[in-house]
Amino acid sequence: MRPAPTILHLDMDAFYASAEQAAKPSLRGKAVVVGGLGPRGVVATASYEARRLGVHSAMPTAQARRLAPNAAYLVPRFSLYRTVSDQVMELLGRLSPLVEPLSLDEAFVDLEAGGTADDSASARATGEGLRAAIRAVTGLSGSVGLAGSKMLAKIASEEAKPDGLLVIEPGTERELLAPMSVRILPGVGPATGDHLRRAGMTTVHDLAEAGEAELVRLVGKAHGHGLFRMALGLDDRPVVAERDAKSVSVEDTFDVDLHDRVRVRAEVERLAVRCVERLRAADRSGRTVVLKVRRYDFSTLTRSETLRGPTDDPTVVREAAGRLLESVDTTGGVRLLGVGVTGLADYTQEDLFAQAADARELAQRALEHAAPTAEGGEEEAVPEAGADSAEQLAARRWPAGHDVHHEEHGHGWVQGSGIGRVTVRFEEPWSAPGRVLTFRIDDPLLRPADPLPLVRESPDYSSWPASLPKSRSSGAGSSEGGESSP
Repeated sequence: MRPAPTILHLDMDAFYASAEQAAKPSLRGKAVVVGGLGPRGVVATASYEARRLGVHSAMPTAQARRLAPNAAYLVPRFSLYRTVSDQVMELLGRLSPLVEPLSLDEAFVDLEAGGTADDSASARATGEGLRAAIRAVTGLSGSVGLAGSKMLAKIASEEAKPDGLLVIEPGTERELLAPMSVRILPGVGPATGDHLRRAGMTTVHDLAEAGEAELVRLVGKAHGHGLFRMALGLDDRPVVAERDAKSVSVEDTFDVDLHDRVRVRAEVERLAVRCVERLRAADRSGRTVVLKVRRYDFSTLTRSETLRGPTDDPTVVREAAGRLLESVDTTGGVRLLGVGVTGLADYTQEDLFAQAADARELAQRALEHAAPTAEGGEEEAVPEAGADSAEQLAARRWPAGHDVHHEEHGHGWVQGSGIGRVTVRFEEPWSAPGRVLTFRIDDPLLRPADPLPLVRESPDYSSWPASLPKSRSSGAGSSEGGESSP
C-alpha cells in the first residue's frame, strides 16, 4: 500500500454504446444496445438509458429486446473503438511510462512513476485533467479512481460512475470497504460469493471479522489468504506496463446450428486464417493449435496439437485445426467454433520466408473456388455460400450501425436491412440528426465506409500534462468530481 493515492484506474463509461451515441446524433439520449443481433446474440455494452430498462452486458440480445423493444440495436464497430482506445491510451502514456491496459476502455496508471502526482491534491488534479483531456480529444467520458493500490483504485472508479472521480484517501480503506458486498473484491465470483453467503458472510466487514483461518478453511489456503488481505484493503500488486499475451484466438457463434460436416470444416479453415492474421498483426508465432467446438447441447469440447516449433503459417494452422476437427463428434449440430494458437513466441526468420509461399498458396485456393471448372464451366460450390438466406446475406453486407457512403447523399449508417432493402440514416458526428432513406441492397451508389472521427478537430495536447499542478497539500477527502480543464 502506498501512502498517497497515486495509482489511477480509468474506465470509460459504457464505451461501445457511448461511442455509437457520439457518432450518431439521432441516438444521443436514447437507449442503445451494442452486441450480436442474431438469435444467439449477446449484449456487449448497453447505454445508461438502456441500463435503466434492465439491459446489461452479457445478457442475451433476445431478452434485451423484450426489456427495451424501442432501443437501437447495433453491431460492434471495433475499428472505431480501437481508434478511440488508441487516443485514450496515448493520453495515459503522457502521464506515466507505467500504463497497464486491461481492455480497450480500461487501464491502470502509476502516476508516481511518471512524476505527475505525489500526494492527494496532485493526484486529484491529474485525474480531473485526464477526464477533461479525454472528453476534448474523443468526445467521450471516463470515470477515474485514485487510491494507494490497484484494487482500491478500480473500486473507486466503479463507485465514481458515470463520469466522475473518486479519491480513496490512505487510512480510509477499511471504513470504505466494510459495508460493500463481498462481490466487490477481485476473484469473488458468483460461486465463491454464494459459498460465503451460506457461511453468513455477505459484506467485506464480515470477511475481516471472520479472520484468515476461517477463510482458509472455507475457500482454501491460497484464496483464503488473499481474500483476507483484500478485506483489510491490502494489495501490493504493481502496475505492469507490458502484459504479454498468452494466446491468440477467434471464434464465431452461429445463428443456426451447423449440421453439414463440409460446412463445419470450411468454417474451421476460415477461422484458422483469421487467427493467423491476428497472430501476424501482433508480430508473433505460436506452437500449439487449439480447436473449440460447442455442440447443440451446449457441451464444449477443446482439442489441441503441439507443433515442432512456433509458426504463423496459415497452411500449418489450418491443417492442424482440420486434424483436430476429425477427432470431434459434431453429430447433432454445432453452435460455436473457435480456433486459437498458444505458446506464443517472437517472430522468427523462418516464418518470414514462409509467408510468400503461404500467400501464393492461399491465392491459388481462392482462384480454384472462384474459377469455372474445365469440364462443366460451373462455379465450384463454396459450402457456406448457399446456406444462408438473402436476408442473412444482406445483414452481413450491411450490419446495423455500420458506416456507409452514398455518392449523392454522403456519409450515413445502416439502420437496418432485409427483404432486399437497406435503410440508411445520413448524419455525421458533428451534424444535426439526419434524414432516413431506403435503397436496394445492390444499389451501385452505396458502399461500406470507414468510421468518421468522433471529434471534428481534436485539440493539440502535445504539451499536456506539463501544466498540471504538483502539490504536497493534503486532499479534501473522498468525493466525486465534476469536469475541469487541464
